[in-house]
Amino acid sequence: MASPLPSDTGVVQPTPPDLSAADAARIAAEAFGLAAEATTLGSHQDRNFLLTLTDGDEPVRDDDRAGRRCLLKVANPGTSAVELECQSAAADRIAQRAPGVRVPRSRPGATGATAMAIEHEGEQLHARVLDFLEGSTLSGSGHLSPSTVRAIGRLAATVDLALADFDLPGIERAHQWDLRRAPEVLDALLPYIGDPALRARVRDAADSAWAVVERLAPELPEQVIHGDLTDDNVVWSDPLTKRPDGVIDLGDLNRSWTVGELAITVSSLLHHDGVDLPAALRAVTAYHALRPLSSAEAAALWPLVVLRGAILVASGHHVVATDPENAYAAENLGHELAILDAAVSVPLPVASALVAAAIASASDASVADRLRLPAHGHLLDGVTTDHVTVLDLSATSPALHEGRWLEADIEGRIAAAALAHGTGDPIVTASATLTRFGEPRLTRSAPDFAGAGPDGTREANAARVNAAAPANTALGIELTFAEPVDLLAPWDGVVDETLDGLELRGDGLTLTLDGAELAVAPGAAVTRGERVGRVASAHGATTLGVRVERDGAGAPWFTQASLSRAWRAVVADPTPLVLGHELPDPRQDAAALVARRERALADVQEHYYDEPPMIVRGWQDLLIDADARVYLDSVNNVTSIGHAHPRLVDAVSEQWKLLNTNSRFNYPAVVDFAERLGALLPDGLDQVFLVNSGSEAVDLALRIARAASGRRDVLAVREAYHGWTDLSDAVSTSIADNPNALETRPGWVHTVDAPNSYRGRYRGADAARYAVDAVAEVDRLAADGTPVGAFIAETFYGNAGGIALPDGYLEAVYAAVRAHGGLAVADEVQVGYGRLGEWFWGFEQQGVVPDVVAVAKAVGNGQPLGAVITTREIAERFRSNGYFFSSAGGSPVSSVIGVTVLDVIRDERLQENARDTGAYFRSRLEELATRHPLIGAVHGSGFYLGVELVRDRVTLEPATEETAAICERMRELGVIIQPTSDRQCVLKVKPPLCFSRASADAFVDALDRVLETGW
Repeated sequence: MASPLPSDTGVVQPTPPDLSAADAARIAAEAFGLAAEATTLGSHQDRNFLLTLTDGDEPVRDDDRAGRRCLLKVANPGTSAVELECQSAAADRIAQRAPGVRVPRSRPGATGATAMAIEHEGEQLHARVLDFLEGSTLSGSGHLSPSTVRAIGRLAATVDLALADFDLPGIERAHQWDLRRAPEVLDALLPYIGDPALRARVRDAADSAWAVVERLAPELPEQVIHGDLTDDNVVWSDPLTKRPDGVIDLGDLNRSWTVGELAITVSSLLHHDGVDLPAALRAVTAYHALRPLSSAEAAALWPLVVLRGAILVASGHHVVATDPENAYAAENLGHELAILDAAVSVPLPVASALVAAAIASASDASVADRLRLPAHGHLLDGVTTDHVTVLDLSATSPALHEGRWLEADIEGRIAAAALAHGTGDPIVTASATLTRFGEPRLTRSAPDFAGAGPDGTREANAARVNAAAPANTALGIELTFAEPVDLLAPWDGVVDETLDGLELRGDGLTLTLDGAELAVAPGAAVTRGERVGRVASAHGATTLGVRVERDGAGAPWFTQASLSRAWRAVVADPTPLVLGHELPDPRQDAAALVARRERALADVQEHYYDEPPMIVRGWQDLLIDADARVYLDSVNNVTSIGHAHPRLVDAVSEQWKLLNTNSRFNYPAVVDFAERLGALLPDGLDQVFLVNSGSEAVDLALRIARAASGRRDVLAVREAYHGWTDLSDAVSTSIADNPNALETRPGWVHTVDAPNSYRGRYRGADAARYAVDAVAEVDRLAADGTPVGAFIAETFYGNAGGIALPDGYLEAVYAAVRAHGGLAVADEVQVGYGRLGEWFWGFEQQGVVPDVVAVAKAVGNGQPLGAVITTREIAERFRSNGYFFSSAGGSPVSSVIGVTVLDVIRDERLQENARDTGAYFRSRLEELATRHPLIGAVHGSGFYLGVELVRDRVTLEPATEETAAICERMRELGVIIQPTSDRQCVLKVKPPLCFSRASADAFVDALDRVLETGW
């Protein structure tokens, strides 16, 4: 590698001075007049000490330490006083121009200078005392959230803008972290890497990167930069957001390429848990928004990231070799190698395409520079486009219904079926099938925990979360033939045999044909149209893999969807070799859909997640997005028997072919469903009203209770949600759904305390007092002349996170309400239908029988369907309000769905699964709580569980922000979960009833990882 700067023998810093904590305390006293306790902090080249100021011999109180701390920094012998004064001045400049950024200002020493000369063991050194920035750094390998990654990118841009015109004597220096000097630095440091293979790998990566940078160097702007704005050197003060708001350690301040600052920042993100290349590039997008990158800077950025990684690895080995007691450097060796590994995990052109996309306004900036085929001929001899069937293996493929995407060799069987059935034209038969280039394949996306349903046949040792998006997106195509086919050279080149087939090299491209037999001598030069190989099989269909890439690209056959478009920089679509043209891009853009949604739907109709995936398919307890990534559905109590249940699909399809009309006609299905519902309830509760939703069910239940009691007033429980219609909203008291819920209730709605035995007014054994207070309120209202006509409550405290009501609570309140002529309304919308495991209905857990039951959600497995069930006497009183009618409630299709859902729950023993697997699930969550203090409690029963997160188990301060962030991180790991309760600090766990032990393990393992590595 050639250097743009003259060689400088002093480019590599000497080893740091050998100083103890006692030495530091002495220096603080003598040079700066500070009486302090000193604690050693880690560093590569300097010696850093935390000073805690004392009052003579008086110890410092713990509650006073924060305001009495500062930093003593003793520079390595290669750093001059002029350089240190520059660093102090740079900190002052940042403080002036970026007042929102905290920086460590220097404190003057005994002579008034900030850099004090000291002598230690005959060596001249310089020391400074700096402000200590309270908070924590992002050091370590823990997870960084998308918002944190963006924040560090903004911070880097802010610092660069503040220093844009900064200039003082001593700022230009030979420095090993100046990326302009990468060649000479690596020449000096690489010999310290003892492993020859690693040394060669670092050298090769650096040489390739420098070749790009050297060409672009004349176009790269230069300025003074921080030089080490990394995860180790940014500080956050807010423990809730962990957004970096401070910058420390300007020890690497130097004039260099401005974009080098961003490269240094990005490289530091690459060793963090879950921060892959696309995730790290969020920092680039944020940086570019404040300080736009030029085209040359964008092209140089990733090569500079690679160079930074190479220098980190080499420097780490140098420090360990020359300073073997430096535990900080030794510990970082693994992190530094992880950074380099991530930086070179894709070829440089691919990474640069990712950078281009990150700073472009369009979502696919790499398309303009994508690799395309040269002028070419046809690959297949005698196979016309009319004889080729294009297969659909995407997330929405009809060929993959009913879980077929999980079956072994499904791709081959789909291709064989297409060959057998031809193109659909009775005259033309299919000679070949073709897969789509760039298609995320659902067939390549099965998570380790996917497979069978609740019968327990999923392997226990396969219960691992899909921690990273799958490598499911094709960078080539596959052709399947029923008969032997000759292969022709599409362009001039040289043909060679490979382990799996053959390859043609020519025009700077490599055409790989896996599954082909060579038809010419190895190394033969061939011309366009010449026969080069053959696909032959003695038994049935055979498959040919076709890929075109730039020579030496080393592309995989499949990659992650997030990387696939960037790979187009070095991989061409080979489809034109078969069809004569490319097929439309099969990818769909989730971000674009969100933008359309926000334009078309009212803002109040919110969606899950900051960056929501585009969900296009469900199967059992799984959800699949448009990139064919599979998620574990832990929150969908609407889909009670699981997504896309074949039995339900068949029943609905058949009924649609027969009849669907309004419920006033006479047809069997509505009677069958009503009889089945009545049979599931205690004797007497056998009069059924069918509606379209839970909100309608609650609304109707209250209307019935009012008509039967002749009273308007209703008693509701606080912190509950019952629906969005006028009546159901009136009795909804959850401030999570409506912050003004309690203040805006109509006068006829009265409330009692939420009977929360974990964090409410009465806890533990005292929770029995909730019933006493509620009964007293019922009596008071009656005495005041406003006796309630109805008391409505969830029978298991669902909206609060799955908390069981105190024993005897409903029995006491129901009795009091009835004593004054009111009715008891049970809201079973969320907790009914076997979800609790031990009980089919929530009221069974309390040992009571309500007067009116409202149920929905699980009833229709996603179809709009709800019901109200009451006694004949009460139903007859409702006739005083006129007749009741719902056009779609109880329609033939809805009724068939209702009956089929009940059949499946019974036949597949889903309530028993909720009981048994739910108990196992809860036990695993409770074990997790023994290791992670953020988990305050695990609530619930069966498949209605709540994991309540608190910052303090004594005060029960809700971990609201943490819960939201954890849900986002769980989604990144492939688990769908959402917060609930008025404090939004409970993970609501209410999956489809087919949830298995392996799924429970996957959920707990993901949550364990999040709590361990951060969010």
